[in-house]
Amino acid sequence: MRIVAVQGDGKTAASLFITEAALPQTEAGDVLLRVTHAGVNRPDILQRQGLYPPPAGASPVLGLEVAGVIETIHPEPTYGDDVLWKTGDLVCALVNGGGYADYVRIDARHLLPIPEGWSPAEAAALPEVCLTVYANLIEHGGLKAGETVLVHGANSGIGAMTVQMAKAFGAQVIATVRGAERMEWITALGADLVIDTQTEDFVAPAKAFGGADVVLDIIAGDYTAKNILCLNPKGRIVQVGMARGSRVEIDLARVMQKQAVITGSMLRPRSADEKARLVSEVRTHVWPHILSGRIRPLLDKVFDFPQVAAAHEYLDSGTHTGKVVLAL
Repeated sequence: MRIVAVQGDGKTAASLFITEAALPQTEAGDVLLRVTHAGVNRPDILQRQGLYPPPAGASPVLGLEVAGVIETIHPEPTYGDDVLWKTGDLVCALVNGGGYADYVRIDARHLLPIPEGWSPAEAAALPEVCLTVYANLIEHGGLKAGETVLVHGANSGIGAMTVQMAKAFGAQVIATVRGAERMEWITALGADLVIDTQTEDFVAPAKAFGGADVVLDIIAGDYTAKNILCLNPKGRIVQVGMARGSRVEIDLARVMQKQAVITGSMLRPRSADEKARLVSEVRTHVWPHILSGRIRPLLDKVFDFPQVAAAHEYLDSGTHTGKVVLAL
């Protein structure tokens, strides 16, 4: 089968190339999926650069979310029969690596049905972002209906999903983007206030809107101290990225005064059991909003598999609005 491999130090997208490899070996509880589409995500770029190594036992091949057709199934009786997948089913799934390949091994508990009316390309952009946003916004952030979310980088896959999921769960949304051309798109997704950080600082307008109860941040760096200024009493900052660096300086007195919580998480290092729990939660609480149309496809651009380097370059440019996907 074809896979994407990395040559050299991986610092540039040109280091990606397609080569041949053996089919993955499956065990009890696994399915072998014939991949039709694979999502391209920021962690893939970091792994390519050697900054985000795969966990022990995971495939070293890039790719964390896929859509495709179940080729074979190896049942695991202890998993139960609440989800009865069969050979030939078209599904999307979270994977621990190996998505940039013709075939990938997947824990059967990590499969999700492709929403009716969604193409496989659109569905391939769902699992990683849905699970990440649900885990961090709803679980870690404790978002409640009537609260306000501040989300940075709203044109990204995570940012755009945060806008939609927050609105679906009954919250108001303040979103930041870079560039006026993205403001209309984010407003159309449902954001109540969109701030162009190329023309103004976000703190004053966010506070004038009423402040934030939850901040979902992929930026870090100098944004962290500003996020604290935007927080309402007992507000929560949830860190899911560090585009401006992981080293930050904050005023702990403000954290104490506001009874603020600063937290964050990564999805990939979680155990298979924990990911299965999250998949079940997302299917129960998020999929109905997808089926109703409240959460819509976020697909920006599809690249053919041989164009994987161009896909990385495009995502790394920051000019995307939504998700980037490879078509195999």
